[in-house]
Formats: sequence, structure tokens, C-alpha cells
Amino acid sequence: MPEAPKNSRDQSSTTMATMDYSLTEKNKKSLQFIEDVTSNPDDVQLRILSDILTQNADVEYLHRHGFSGQTDRETFKKLIPVVTYEDLQPDITRIANGDKSPILSSHPISEFLTSSGTSGGERKLMPTIEAELERRSLLYSLLMPVMNQFVPGLDKGKGMYFLFVKSEAKTPGGLLARPVLTSYYKSNHFKERPYDPYTNYTSPNEAILCPDSYQSMYSQMLCGLCLNQQVLRVGAVFASGFIRAIRFLEKHWSILCEDLRTGTVNPVITDPVVREAVLRILKPDPEMADFVANECSKQSWQGIITRLWPNTKYVDVIVTGTMSQYIPTLDYYSNGLPLVCTMYASSECYFGVNLNPLCKPNEVSYTLIPTMAYFEFLPVNGDQEQQLIDLSDVKLGQDYELVVTTYAGLYRYRVGDVLRVAGFKNKAPQFSFICRKNVALSIDSDKTDEVELHQAIEKASSHLVPFDATLIEYTSFADTTTIPGHYVIFWELNQNGSAQIPPSVFEDCCFAIEESLNSVYRQGRASDKSIGPLEIRIVENGTFDKLMDYAISLGASINQYKTPRCVKFAPIIELLSSKVVASYLSPKCPKWVPGHKQWNKNNVDDQ
Repeated sequence: MPEAPKNSRDQSSTTMATMDYSLTEKNKKSLQFIEDVTSNPDDVQLRILSDILTQNADVEYLHRHGFSGQTDRETFKKLIPVVTYEDLQPDITRIANGDKSPILSSHPISEFLTSSGTSGGERKLMPTIEAELERRSLLYSLLMPVMNQFVPGLDKGKGMYFLFVKSEAKTPGGLLARPVLTSYYKSNHFKERPYDPYTNYTSPNEAILCPDSYQSMYSQMLCGLCLNQQVLRVGAVFASGFIRAIRFLEKHWSILCEDLRTGTVNPVITDPVVREAVLRILKPDPEMADFVANECSKQSWQGIITRLWPNTKYVDVIVTGTMSQYIPTLDYYSNGLPLVCTMYASSECYFGVNLNPLCKPNEVSYTLIPTMAYFEFLPVNGDQEQQLIDLSDVKLGQDYELVVTTYAGLYRYRVGDVLRVAGFKNKAPQFSFICRKNVALSIDSDKTDEVELHQAIEKASSHLVPFDATLIEYTSFADTTTIPGHYVIFWELNQNGSAQIPPSVFEDCCFAIEESLNSVYRQGRASDKSIGPLEIRIVENGTFDKLMDYAISLGASINQYKTPRCVKFAPIIELLSSKVVASYLSPKCPKWVPGHKQWNKNNVDDQ
């Protein structure tokens, strides 16, 4: 006899129980995978290296270095050199120009991932293949099972994440060149992902994929406010991006409240696909509008995150490396909610996960997942000729530069990240991120080194020559007290001429520096609006002598003292700021277009 139909409540509870069970099983499998690969990392690494070399046995790059099908580690280390981007650039240029022969990878290069690191002022181009999307998705799938051990119940609500796509270009050979996250968000892995309570976001895909950053931010914020009671976690990729979202709310809460009140979307959102997606979520809610307006109109914005999204358990953002400068601001806005760094990744490769996500930001360490790539480590401050060390042989407390070999065609490639061994998960090391090599200034994803800064300042200071003035000394710092943050350059001048230097000349100097900086900086200023106008602060004469006196009082040697070109120590910034006699801001954004300069000259950077 057929079973009597269950009432809707029974059916609903059965469905929920089934989902809970399958989620629990899925979490168990993910955690067991981590246990397995960290229990015998060297065996896994040997298999991965053999897989990579077998898959790419016929590529030109390996043959060039004497390879003829070998897959063992000893031959690989003996024949394949350790390289930087500049070493690979001729091969990458050939691929970008349309050479489809197997130069680096036996699989076709599907696109280039543009790095936030630059070479010759242009973004580095990292080759990738279709199969890498699967590998990246695997790493993403490990994050929430780990998090669920520390904060259970995250499947019962939504995540409010501010995610954005950035501009993309085409190489002369027709391959797309775009940031790794833009590639991921535009892929079917993200757009057509099956329902998963852990990737249940307040932002509709259409808002995330909107190329207009204002419309994207507005619609994502509106949806986040509308669904505020369901939000259990908030975040963005970088700390700076999340703070920009809060700043956006500070500036635009009144018109957002109007939309909440009426259930309509402001005409400023002109993209019909985005409007339609938001209207599927939005309903007239005068009570919610009054609540948001009341909170946002208060003088203090301390704890605004927990006030507007009261069920939030943590803030999911990267706060390691240069992003640590944003921790005080995040603590202020979030009322001290945990700041969680879940994963470590780059354009070259996705590396690992944080297995203790509720730790303090200064204690974050990442367990490299041995299946992602073949990892080697160059000891820092050691002999550059010395042998690289394998994943299972690194020593606790030691610093190393990360070197990777990937399925997509990078072989013994120096990533440029300096990592410190902080502990072990089973037999696999856990690393804390120390720094990116040679970075002096950074606000968002920009990375400006001392040489680049020096050349830009040298060029800009030529504007002073007609006034018989010269630049005596300079230093700089990344000012994150403004939103967005901006570069500040302190200048001490020697003015021989009697003529006063007009403010417009100093503004021209600011603009000249910006025009000389790399394309990632210029994109942040002109397109993403993630960096504010560069500022020059003129200090009184003798300031840099006082800076030297201060450094010597702290124990620096007078014989070895050199003016630092970038400062972070608060007392030094206060000393310099106390001597400022005038300050000037760049009057306009520097020029920037997607793609590399040489592509644009040929008018081939189709959108």
C-alpha cells in the first residue's frame, strides 16, 4: 500500500535533515582530505611533480633545458634553473602574440592571469590552463568545512561579501588577460555553482559581475542591507576593499534607505540586468529603512557592522602583509569581531588554507596543500647558489622565499613572497606570510618598490628647476587614515631662487609621480578608485637632519645611516608631520587603459 503523503512541514524537515546530513558528510570528506595530504606531504609532492612533468613532457621549455621525458626529482633539480618573471618574459610574449605551440604547457594556455606584481611598470602575465579552475575550486571547497569546526551553523544564513570584477584586455594573439578573481567569478565554476549553503551570498551574481564599480558596490550594499538579519559573516578579498564598502555606505546611506523604503532601485543603477536581479530581492520595508537611517545618522560609526548586521560572527578579509595596516579601522567598525584570513593564493597558484581561522591576525599561518603545485623554498639571507629545500624539509622559525612548479607551465618560479615556518599540521609545514620582496608602498593590490618610487620622484622634481629649487631629501608612507588610502611623500627643498613656487607646480609634481608609477597603481587610481590622490608634503629645512638624530638616538650608526625611503614607524611619521609647512594633492587621475602599453599602441586591447 502506498505511503500516505507527508504534510509540507514533514517534507520540509526531511529535506533539511537530508541537506544537513549531506553537508556533514561533505565537511568530513574535506577535512579527511586535509588529514591525508598533510600526513605524507613528500609522497604527495613527488607524485605531483611526476604528474606535471609527465603532462608537459613534450613542451619546448623543458626540452630546451635538456629534459627528455624524465619525471624524477633529482633530474628536475639538476637541469631546470630557478627563474624570475624576467627570465620567462620572452616565452610569455610569444604566447601573448599568438604562438600556440607547446612552449610552457602541453595543454593550451586558456588565458593570462594578470598579477598585482609588475615588470617594467606593466602587470605580469601568468599563463593558465582550463584545468586550473578545478584546482582553485578544490581549495575554495576546503575553507568552509574548516571554518565550520570553529563557527558552526554558518549554513543557516548568508555571507555578505563585496566581490568585484576588474577590467580585462586581449593580448595581440587574442587571449584574455585579467586578474585571477575576475577569471574565477566569470567562470561557470562560480556563475553556475550548484546550491551550497556555504556560497549563499547576499549579492546576486549579476551585481558581482557588473563592470561598473559604483553600480556593483551600490547594488551589493543594498542587497546586504535588505537581507541584514540573514547575514552571518561579512567580508571582501582585501581589508582595504571592505573598508571602502563601509565608506561607501557612509556617503550614500540616505539614498540606499530611500530604496529600502520604497522597494525600488535608484535610477543611478542603469544596468537593466543588475536592476532586475536586485528587484527580485528588494521589497518595500519602511521599518528597515528607518532602522538603517537611525544607525547611520548617529555621530559615531564605531561597531556599525554589528549594529546593522547583528548576527555577524566574523569579518573575512586578508589582513596579513601590508593589509595589517587596516586592522585598527576594521576593529573600530566591527566592535572587535574576529578578523579571519582563510586562504593564501596568488595569480601564479593557489597555495594553502588557514586551519586555525579564529587566531589573531599576527598569528595567521597557512598550511600549503601539497596537491596544488610542487613547492620549493629558497632560504632567505642564504647563499643564492645553495640548493632549494623541499616542503617536508623546511625548519621551524626559518624564513624562505617560495618557489613553485605548476601544471600551467611555471617551472621553479620565484613567487617573491617571503614565508616563515610557524608550525606543522601532521608532517606538513605551516607558514606565516612575512612580506612581498622589495615592496615599499602599498594601499590596495598595488606594490611600489623603492627603485620605482625613486625614479618617479627624480622625474617629477625636474619641475622645480625653473624656480632654482632642488630636492634635498624625501621619504614616503602609505596613509590609510583616509579612505581610500593614499601615498604621502615628504619633500625637503633647497630654494636658491627668490621666486615663490606656485602651488600648481607642486600639484604637477604629484601628478608626474603618479604618471610614472606602474599600471596597477594607475588602475587603482583611475579605474578601481581604490587609491586616493598622491600627496606631497613640504617640510621645513633641517627636518631630515632631525630624522637622522632621532634614528641615532634609537641606536642607529651615524656612519651607516641612510635616509629611509619609506617609513612605517608612527613616531617618525609624527616627527615628519610636525614639520610640514605646506601640502599638495594630485589634481587628477593618471592615465590608464587595460592591457599592456605595447598592445594599446597596436589598438588590439579589445574589451
